[in-house]
Amino acid sequence: MPDEPPTALRFERVDLDRPGLSVLRQVDWTVEPGQRWVVLGPNGSGKTTMFELASGYLHPTRGALHILGHELGRVDVRRLREDIGLVSTALVKKLLPGITATEIVVSGGGGALEPWWRDYAPQEWDRARQLLVEAGFGHLAERPFGFLSDGERQQVLLARALMARPRLLLLDEPAAGLDLGGRERLISYLGRLASDPAHPATVMITHHVEEIPPGFTHALLLRAGTVMAAGEVAEVITSEALSETFGLALRADRVGARWSCTAA
Repeated sequence: MPDEPPTALRFERVDLDRPGLSVLRQVDWTVEPGQRWVVLGPNGSGKTTMFELASGYLHPTRGALHILGHELGRVDVRRLREDIGLVSTALVKKLLPGITATEIVVSGGGGALEPWWRDYAPQEWDRARQLLVEAGFGHLAERPFGFLSDGERQQVLLARALMARPRLLLLDEPAAGLDLGGRERLISYLGRLASDPAHPATVMITHHVEEIPPGFTHALLLRAGTVMAAGEVAEVITSEALSETFGLALRADRVGARWSCTAA
């Protein structure tokens, strides 16, 4: 029998402090292989801090954090990050605007920011182009990154994150700043990925329930650094739980596989 894949993420009573401020408090949270999580909460609730912890760029002040079966602080994070795919707006600022979409994607296979640090095999270039085709953006393959729209850039970054066949995919507000068409194209593609059993465990941070892709299995609600609710998405995304999390009377509705939320 093959070995069972390790738990993708396990937070055990995790605290994260900054000078004069407690950002996260006693966070217990487990992400298993094959699960697709969405993390929601108000501004300042600690969502991005959880993202930075999950990607190995921050260490807990107290508690234990296990990523892909390794305890943070007892593993070489440079090697660990090779198995983590990241999509975040912070990455956009680090990428050169003059290199092409294909070069952005192929360099993700080795975690580099530019493609000239090593030679890539023909099959790697083919895979980079195929990932863009699968996202519906093959026509952008040779277009400079700086000439792409925000929506096109997010699709390229997602293809880049998948280039290395990660075991954990982390998405930090991937639909932020997109127009309606760009958002829906991205959510549709994320939904297709979520339905693939071979797709890695995924965590997506967002502000809006409307951005939860079809096929996402679990949700976590965060307020002031404290987990308000966590579990299967249909049990967590409720009017009562969202109202308590955001401090406002809200009504959650579901039509088919998509969610919406308005003031009650």
